Amino acid sequence: MSEQRDGATEIGEVIFEFLPMGASIKVSAIHVATQIEVSIVGPENASQIALERNVLAKLRYVLKKKKDESGGGPGIVC
Repeated sequence: MSEQRDGATEIGEVIFEFLPMGASIKVSAIHVATQIEVSIVGPENASQIALERNVLAKLRYVLKKKKDESGGGPGIVC
């Protein structure tokens, strides 16, 4: 059975989802404002805080990468 939790973070609202998978647990984080989702898989016995911290770090990385890729410029102009 999966569990969802909403949380406000410094990057805005994030929804966390925990899905047990045998001896592992899949944790997803969805950034509400951009709808960007990332996931990690960790050991079932890891603490919820540790799993959230890791998936949130991955989400921050992906958001920064997307921001850097966009560059804020006009893109390709023909």
